[in-house]
Amino acid sequence: MHPHTRGKAKGLVVRALVREAVSCAVVDPARNEAWAMTRLAPEGFFEAFLPRRSAVFKYQLRIRTPAGEIRQIHDPYAFLPTLGPQDLYLFNEGNEHRIYEKLGAHLRTVDGVPGVAFAVWAPNAMQVSLGCNHNHWDGRYHPMRTMGGSGVWELFVPGLGEGELYKFFIRDRQGHVHVKTDPYGTYFESPPNNASIVCNPRRHAWQDGEWMERRRAQAGQLDRPMSIYEVHLGSWRRKLEDANRPLSYRELAPMLADYVVELGFTHIEVMPLAEHPFDGSWGYQVTGFYAPTHRFGTPEDFAWFVDHLHQRGIGVILDWVPAHFPRDSFALANFDGTHLYEHADPRKGAHMDWGTLIFNYGRNEVRCFLQANALAWLDRYHLDGLRVDAVASMLYLDYSRKAGEWIPNEHGGRENLEAIEFLRRTNDLVHHYYPGVVMIAEESTSFPAVSKPTAQGGLGFDYKWNMGWMHDTLRYFAKEPIYRKWHQDDLTFGMLYQYAENFVTVFSHDEVVHGKASLLYKMAAWHIPEKAANLRALYAHMWAWPGKKLLFMGGEFAQAHEWNYTRSLDWHLCQYPDHEGVRLLVRDLNRLYTGEAALGANDLNPQGFRWVSCDDAGANLVAYLRTDAGEQTMFLVVGHFSAAIRQEYRIGVPRGGIWEEVINTNSQYYGGSGLGNEGRRQTEPVPAHGQGQSLVLTLPPLTTSVFRWRA
Repeated sequence: MHPHTRGKAKGLVVRALVREAVSCAVVDPARNEAWAMTRLAPEGFFEAFLPRRSAVFKYQLRIRTPAGEIRQIHDPYAFLPTLGPQDLYLFNEGNEHRIYEKLGAHLRTVDGVPGVAFAVWAPNAMQVSLGCNHNHWDGRYHPMRTMGGSGVWELFVPGLGEGELYKFFIRDRQGHVHVKTDPYGTYFESPPNNASIVCNPRRHAWQDGEWMERRRAQAGQLDRPMSIYEVHLGSWRRKLEDANRPLSYRELAPMLADYVVELGFTHIEVMPLAEHPFDGSWGYQVTGFYAPTHRFGTPEDFAWFVDHLHQRGIGVILDWVPAHFPRDSFALANFDGTHLYEHADPRKGAHMDWGTLIFNYGRNEVRCFLQANALAWLDRYHLDGLRVDAVASMLYLDYSRKAGEWIPNEHGGRENLEAIEFLRRTNDLVHHYYPGVVMIAEESTSFPAVSKPTAQGGLGFDYKWNMGWMHDTLRYFAKEPIYRKWHQDDLTFGMLYQYAENFVTVFSHDEVVHGKASLLYKMAAWHIPEKAANLRALYAHMWAWPGKKLLFMGGEFAQAHEWNYTRSLDWHLCQYPDHEGVRLLVRDLNRLYTGEAALGANDLNPQGFRWVSCDDAGANLVAYLRTDAGEQTMFLVVGHFSAAIRQEYRIGVPRGGIWEEVINTNSQYYGGSGLGNEGRRQTEPVPAHGQGQSLVLTLPPLTTSVFRWRA
């Protein structure tokens, strides 16, 4: 118990609960003084009055055990708070950007004494106590001290170290006790106990200085090659000897790096790794926002994972989930007996689709918690970007709600003004503190200026997923070729808004689950070779179309089954030409995309795209040009998505000379028949498609061909 004065008596009262102690005394080592304590209760509750003492000093407790052993220990209440008024002021104001260094559990040395400083925000609690292995999970041992009106409770416990399991026992105003894990915890034990674990998340010695310096130098250069391989770490590969066991961070890193380098992706994007109790949520129902999941190792192991990928030249983007959190009783929900992190009114605080709760973005301390969380992942683990999940659900108060199930904003509108301001502020903070880090929005509506700077009225994201292009294109390829001529607009409509945002063209995990079929089986065909031909043509069109690229794991080798988070991908399929051919094509598309500025470094420039033919619906054909800024390099892309062979098809081009066929998805190398244009075509001075020159091409069925102009 914290020492305190007693009435008008001049002195301090010190109380202590020390189980299994026969006697206890207060000791002042500096003055070599001691005061015997009186036992007040048989459980080991002692008290002493120290006359002529008016201030807390660094006293110790001398105890004698039943075995006669004499031990001298530090009392937590002899130490002053480790948090200062400025920390608390900024937190309550919502502007403490490093609050994760203040709240939570931190290894500290105070006045030469090592221990752990605990702090938690629970403003409506009547009492908060620490439960841990050290005190046998007895909340009477370490009641925490309230820090005035800040709502923060804190305690420094000397002698504790890394690896200690702990929770907070929070007594609400009705007398109910809520056993909670640490919202700022950096490491957790596995379910069902889910205890927080004292951990130093900065233990790793980073070796990625060259990567980080290059990243800083590229800050603001958004139009650069970016091809992202989306990965679920638990099911990319599994242990050969035990398919039920996922690989660890340290086992995955070299294998994943080798594979990603071979295929030419520039980045990986990992599905959420913040701690979550239920595997089936894929990480999207987070209970430990500051902790890499225990499933693959320790926080130090995760840092090693990122470091290794950086040293191999691969960026790492993390899926970040600030849109909602689950109702698990041990986590954030009803944290101090009140709706602390979530809105109390379910019309604002309950998510209709996922059965989860929505953060109260208007509360300073909640906003501080989330903004600092984004910064903590970048600070502690050197991540190169955050893909923000479910942004659309944050932007609209009526998202997935019927009339009467939502509350309009102060202007009577449907926009969630508090969430919008939170997103804008978070993006600005990330760009301020970590130049070169990218923020990517998964946003499925036409909300304006998602990827425009906040200074220009935008949300401040760097990129936005192009969900419209994805849905339209997949709808087209799901139709039999004979019917595609009626749906040409599915291929062309996307260009009307292509440059409204900085788009990432995506085929993500969401498209290959819940009965939607794998990308291969989405293709309209009766046989695997024909499905594979469709998929190859689709991929070449995707990589040639403007926009950064993202492909979910398994799609690169035409995984047949839907994705299953409980098992490894079907790597055995790579022994078959239809699957290995798709994989080799993706590798070559990445090499072309990252090696040619007209593609990878001119995605965001409207002048870099020009239609050649978009109206030959009867031939199921689109043709377009991609150029660099000065049109020194020029690519002609011809997508022929019919099942027929077309001989001597004339395509207009702006320049005469040789047009080299750099990609033919019907190549035998990729599993096709080999029919094509013998590697090149010479122009003829015959006008076509409004151009003075033209090429006469052979168009194989279900094929995308890419030609590069040579003078």
